[in-house]
Amino acid sequence: MKLEFHHINFVADDVDRMHDFYTNVLGLDDIPQENFPRTQADSTSGYDGKIRFATEGKMEMHLAERAFDVAFKNGRVINPVERGHIAFRTDDLAAFLAILDARGIPYSDYGTAFAKEWHQVFFHDPEGNVIEVHQQVTP
Repeated sequence: MKLEFHHINFVADDVDRMHDFYTNVLGLDDIPQENFPRTQADSTSGYDGKIRFATEGKMEMHLAERAFDVAFKNGRVINPVERGHIAFRTDDLAAFLAILDARGIPYSDYGTAFAKEWHQVFFHDPEGNVIEVHQQVTP
């Protein structure tokens, strides 16, 4: 099982202002939103907040509109767009989940509720920071 850093997610009330800061002040490159096909949100699942993307070439920044109701709406415990999170990509999500299960670490499995091409799972580190691990899937 391989695990690698993928992105950092910051949440904001004004996503465009954050994106402007990271692209125009820090000089990161914009990543077009169409590069991230999203799952259609409805009243009981998904997330329809605004998202912008930037990169320095290797690591991505996902700048998402803060939403306090995402966990409730999706019937999950962990909310990845309340305070933000750090994300890792794996090539074997089942093997990674077996590690979490063996260690008794609870997680919220969002599947493809947010992104058509990623199966996403969220959990907390020992200090309560939200961590995402996802695997690419075929839509």
